[in-house]
Amino acid sequence: MKIFLLLLLTLSAIWATKINDVANIVGVRENQIIGYSLVVGLQKTGDGTTSKFTLQSISNMLKAMNIDMNPIDIKSKNVAAVVVTANLAPFARQGDKFDITVSSIGDAKSLEGGTLLMTPLKGVDGKIYALAQGHISIGGKNTRGAGSESHPTVGIVYEGGFVEREINIDLYNQEYANLSLKESNFKNSVAIQKAINDYYNTQVAVAMDPRSIRLKKPQNKSMIEFLAEVQGIDMDYKPKNKIIINERTGTIIAGIDIEVKPVVLTHGDITIKILEQDELSQPEGSLALDNDLVIGLNQNELYTKRGTTTVANVVRSLQKLGATPKDIIAILEAMKSAGSISAQLKVM
Repeated sequence: MKIFLLLLLTLSAIWATKINDVANIVGVRENQIIGYSLVVGLQKTGDGTTSKFTLQSISNMLKAMNIDMNPIDIKSKNVAAVVVTANLAPFARQGDKFDITVSSIGDAKSLEGGTLLMTPLKGVDGKIYALAQGHISIGGKNTRGAGSESHPTVGIVYEGGFVEREINIDLYNQEYANLSLKESNFKNSVAIQKAINDYYNTQVAVAMDPRSIRLKKPQNKSMIEFLAEVQGIDMDYKPKNKIIINERTGTIIAGIDIEVKPVVLTHGDITIKILEQDELSQPEGSLALDNDLVIGLNQNELYTKRGTTTVANVVRSLQKLGATPKDIIAILEAMKSAGSISAQLKVM
């Protein structure tokens, strides 16, 4: 049995939200770091002899410990070559711990039970910012028994990373700061400018473009105090209308008030004509879903009260006509291409 899920979000024209929810402070962000290392202690689930780089890495490690070993003489299957990745939080300080992700790059079958050897983690500039080491957890199960199946060639070392080099961000001594909206929108950029200036009753914020707002610190506050207050200011926020489709699960998430222009559509065995009327027609054999929506089953027509033709109503009607989730997704995509739907369509 196919399951179709439509989630409807009731979107009013304007939302009230805090600036922190829709905008970031420029420069205050995570930084990605990466490293290469070995995982040891595996139960014959490591890389085989075809992974030449693993054998060479083992040889290099042993050579650093004054043991000279030719890579071709190494037959161990208890070692796996891995890439280690992590996100370094903003304002992280020396000694802070963080989680790291360990991923096999050879032909290892599983990293379960393994231990990551000390790994330097570098930034895009090639400098070492952290070290990583520890026992790997793959979660779930990798053999028979209760629990969900795990992905055995990727694991996590919880608090296995240690910050060695700090990324300095000097906010305290700055006179200016910038906000960056998470989505470009002229109205929201101006709304943030107005909310901040109204809060301080002076011109401290200027919208530079649909995504950037320039801030000037008031004389009686530090930049830290100023930004803390700015993030908590309420503003009028206008979200973009979106329809989000997950083709794998058949899930559609849409605003309940996204309008659809009258259209005739055909998809496979399904043909439907969408009509707007001031007074709803109810021909013989029709099905009234509510006071604003009637389906003419014999005529394959959808009657809606003028101004109520929405994505939600169209989807409900298509379900009643026997459309599958795959059919409905294809129809919405075609309606978007034809200009019948003006909202942004995002397919996952």
